Amino acid sequence: MNTPHTLQQALLHAHHQGMQRIDAQMLLLHVLGQPHAGRAWLLTHDSDVLAPAQQTQFQSLCAQRLDGVPVAYLTGCKEFFGLPLHVDARVLDPRPDTETLVQWVLDVVEKTVSPSILDLGTGSGAIALAIQSQRKDATVTAVDFSQDALNVASANARQLQLPVQFVQSSWLHAVDGVFDVIASNPPYIREDDEHMHALRHEPRHALTSGADGLDDIRTIIVQSPAHLKAGGWLLLEHGWDQAEAVQQLLRNAGFVQVHSRQDLAAIDRCTGGQIPAIANCGKTMK
Repeated sequence: MNTPHTLQQALLHAHHQGMQRIDAQMLLLHVLGQPHAGRAWLLTHDSDVLAPAQQTQFQSLCAQRLDGVPVAYLTGCKEFFGLPLHVDARVLDPRPDTETLVQWVLDVVEKTVSPSILDLGTGSGAIALAIQSQRKDATVTAVDFSQDALNVASANARQLQLPVQFVQSSWLHAVDGVFDVIASNPPYIREDDEHMHALRHEPRHALTSGADGLDDIRTIIVQSPAHLKAGGWLLLEHGWDQAEAVQQLLRNAGFVQVHSRQDLAAIDRCTGGQIPAIANCGKTMK
């Protein structure tokens, strides 16, 4: 039987096993039923003793984390743009860098009354729900090919009481209407990328996209013009080294005002372009 640990001893043991401090703290707070308490709470309770069941659970979660399972899957929750989202292995673990894409969408529609916004490949619903939470007057539609992902996203929408609409579709194939903005964080990792092993617990279909990682981005760029209003924007998240390639794809498809935005690490993380503000733009695009 394990010797009972204080919270301080449990964290120290996790650290010696190779756990990142923040990961261990989040998992311990989860086990203790204090997910929102924070580091200060742990410091003021560092001499508290874990119950045997809590210690066993914490050790199990640490072992899974050391095997690469995301913390969000282990706790079942991830905060994104200030929203608490349920997250599990059916969807990607939302990354803070994706908030760059959300903010760009909000900037684009800042002066648009009742904008219509489409989120392609919604996963947990993070992007669509964040946008809807900031723009109550917007009509936000979220698309995913995976019914499992849509189940997660729609449950998050109900929990947050946000009226996002959900559509099952392979990109834009089953989508009707035109939008002020189409946003997407699609798969963009190369099939043979050496980092895929570290992401092995996340759904592969939501991560990889062909030999150069751009297959899905190409499809979205080709399909989007027919679903954008004149002057509408297509905004895409992509890999750290793909901005130049995505810019060229957008220009080749007739988009204007093409440029990129940087993430929290000052890396070009999102690239977008605008449909020319002329009437009947769908017929002008080849």
